[in-house]
Amino acid sequence: YAESGACKLFKDANDVWGNGKPTSAQTAAVDAAYGAQLTWDYYKSVHGRSGINGDGKGATSRVHFSNNYVNAFWDDSCFCMTYGDGEGNKKPLTSIDVAAHEMTHGVTSATGNMEYNGESGGLNEATSDIFAAAVEFKAKNPKDVGDYLVGEKIDINGDGTPLRYMDKPSKDGASLDKWSSNAGNVDVHYSSGIANHFFYLLSEGSGKKRINGVDYNSPTADGSKVLGIGRGKAEKIWYKALTTYFTSTTNYKAARKGTLSAAKDLYGANSTEYKRVAAAWTGVNVK
Repeated sequence: YAESGACKLFKDANDVWGNGKPTSAQTAAVDAAYGAQLTWDYYKSVHGRSGINGDGKGATSRVHFSNNYVNAFWDDSCFCMTYGDGEGNKKPLTSIDVAAHEMTHGVTSATGNMEYNGESGGLNEATSDIFAAAVEFKAKNPKDVGDYLVGEKIDINGDGTPLRYMDKPSKDGASLDKWSSNAGNVDVHYSSGIANHFFYLLSEGSGKKRINGVDYNSPTADGSKVLGIGRGKAEKIWYKALTTYFTSTTNYKAARKGTLSAAKDLYGANSTEYKRVAAAWTGVNVK
């Protein structure tokens, strides 16, 4: 449970790693390695990106950080991913979406680098949630199916509910479903709801849906019906915008413009994709 100093590398004599439970210290280590592999493979196979920095360098993962530490974080300075063991050291935060969320902060740092406050901070956080969902869907792991929920496996709330909901962010009691002039004054983990909701609408559309056994019901700011273009295309548009058009001071209005430019680059100015990007932003009151 150290917080500083050198880590010890996990070694194993029989190549059986952990037991799937926190009772073995190896379990969190192998889960962290799995999360890093899934994140690497997603960015490489879907976006042609070689590693977090795009330079082919792999990141280090550290587990069992501190004591009863209910968090996980990415650190650019050590190019490393760190996981706490959660409440009572019994719930390591090594789920697929947490791994992908935190390591995506490294991708954002190397690309759009949106400042971690105000509206740009909300976009930074949302980018991590968006690609966390994308990695989880691509993993096709039957024990952790792809969904538009964030942190549904780590049980931080203690009652089995997810940390965040992308179809209707306000279900967590704090996140924003739509933009207002106050969005920049809200905690970045809550203002991220606007872009999370946009991504859900762009991927799946508004209204009721059942996907991979999970029920969703996504509203729009003006009650309009929004049609999705599929998650795959939505991911491509967000990644293109992140790596080409977003900057350290991008706000929601600029994100709309950036994603429309990305949609134009990828699919054309008169494309269905372009029009639905515009409609999805309108659905979260970003005009």
